[in-house]
Amino acid sequence: MQRHAVSQGTRPWQTALAGSTLADGIEIRPLEAGDRSDWHRLWADYLAFYGTRRSPDIFGTTFARYLDPARADMLAFVAVADGACVGLAHVIVHAHGWQVAPVTYLQDLYADPCHRGKGVGRALIEAVYADADAAGRPNVYWTTQTGNTTARRLYDRIGVATDFMKYSRS
Repeated sequence: MQRHAVSQGTRPWQTALAGSTLADGIEIRPLEAGDRSDWHRLWADYLAFYGTRRSPDIFGTTFARYLDPARADMLAFVAVADGACVGLAHVIVHAHGWQVAPVTYLQDLYADPCHRGKGVGRALIEAVYADADAAGRPNVYWTTQTGNTTARRLYDRIGVATDFMKYSRS
């Protein structure tokens, strides 16, 4: 599978973001090497929100995976305001047993609390949708906690809730 050329100047999500409700000055773009400290802060805050922590080495490994042009299966987008990252979206692309095209799993979505309600989450999801469509993998899905009512209000407007429950090996 070839990595979609999001970091080489091809920006299919920009069309999807035209007319979005983003506050002035907020841009959606792929994660870049210079974003490391902002990304680290945002992902740590995201993990804390869900009551989990990861070892310091996973931060470096994960960041490197998102930037590796040879990795077609991991993508990351950020929302940037005033030169700082204020939101992130992590994407895993994988094969699916029921269809030919790969599918897009929106693994993590987070907006800094100071920037919520400004269209950051919606714009990040729309960027994921646009990238998936441009890459020929229109099936996009994600999970959230049932009690995350703020996020679910957005998700109910931009996606379709399914009847499936997630189980995992403990």
